[in-house]
Amino acid sequence: MSEQPRPGLPPALRAVLRFDERGLIPAIVQDARTGQVLMLAYMNETALAETLRTRETHFWSRSRQTLWHKGATSGNTQRVVDLRVDCDGDTLLVLVEPQGPACHTGATSCFFRAWDGEGWRPLAFAPTDPER
Repeated sequence: MSEQPRPGLPPALRAVLRFDERGLIPAIVQDARTGQVLMLAYMNETALAETLRTRETHFWSRSRQTLWHKGATSGNTQRVVDLRVDCDGDTLLVLVEPQGPACHTGATSCFFRAWDGEGWRPLAFAPTDPER
């Protein structure tokens, strides 16, 4: 049985977006309730179309060269509340309601280290093993 064709991006959305030479656009993911930046990932047109269709985040893995649904394995999905684009059309801001930690380390956010001028210090929401 063949897979049903998936709809592409709405023309008005596609007209504004500027994907890079690899067909990717950075997507900053932010907690819609707290405003905390959770992660940065990349989307191609398929990932963005799937995100819009399912209202959960999907990304393009640059290392594995495959589409991935955030939380499909861990259960830590991200329900999309709002999608925004920057003034240049080359970066997305995805506001979400996270269903668990965003980082593969178990931290709430992938941005759990802060530079203090001499070294990195873990933030309060860092995983128990900040070297991870």
